Parts: sequence; structure tokens; C-alpha cells
Amino acid sequence: MEKPKPIKRDKNIQPLSRDHHHTLLLCWKLRKGFSKDVAPERMKKYSDWFFQDHVLPHFKIEEEYLFPVLGEEHELVKRALADHRRLQRLFEDDKDVVKSLSLIEEELEKHVRFEERELFNEIQKNATEEQLAVISVKHKDEKFKENTSDEFWK
Repeated sequence: MEKPKPIKRDKNIQPLSRDHHHTLLLCWKLRKGFSKDVAPERMKKYSDWFFQDHVLPHFKIEEEYLFPVLGEEHELVKRALADHRRLQRLFEDDKDVVKSLSLIEEELEKHVRFEERELFNEIQKNATEEQLAVISVKHKDEKFKENTSDEFWK
């Protein structure tokens, strides 16, 4: 079986893909926390920080500058927006923390894989140079700043 070729991401979209890498690490950290029986409140505190500092700003950039390349009626955009709404509800759920964290771990990873393998490829194929340049200006590639106040995954 032939190994799939790596995706060549446009340089203007690469910072968003790097965001996705850190998001996948969040999913891994949650899995580690569950496997080590870490108190859900500790994982929730970290995931709340990650959501506010990383996920929400990332969603905003995608929704304002990436998704308009295809338009809100495009099936892939509709799916991404529905995922964003669902994930936001899960992050904000304080009633059943264990269930929400478990669903975040699963659904967030699926969402990132979908965006990387399908949505971003379609956007990249359809975006003009001007649209790509705007994305690059609106989302700077900044070094990820980890929250080390409670590294429950270690």
C-alpha cells in the first residue's frame, strides 16, 4: 500500500496548520490525563485556558478570513461551522465535565484532521493570492506559549 504524500500547505496558511498541531497536542494531553486518572477539574482548567487563548482566536480567523474563500453555503464550510458550534458548547459545558472533556478529545481531533485533509486543501485550491495574503496578515505565526501552571499530562 502506498503511503499518502504529505500535504504541501501554502505558506500563508501554515501558521493555522501549526495551530492545529498544538490543538492535537491538547487532545493527547486529555487522553494522558484520563489514562492517569487525573482529576477532571484539573483537565477542565487547562482546557478552558486553551479554549480562550487558542481555540477561540483560531476559530475567529478561520471564520472571518478562510471560510469566505469558499462561501458559507459550501458543504465543507457548513460542516466546519457546525463543528465549531458543537466544540464551543463542549468547552463551555460545566455540568458533565468528564463527558465533555472526553468528547472534546475525540471530536476536536476529528475536526482538525477534517480541516487539514479536506477543508484547507479546498480553500488552498480556490483562494486568490490576495485572499491568501490577507490570511497571512491577519494571523501571525507566533510561538506557542504553553500554560505550565499544572502539567497534568506528565
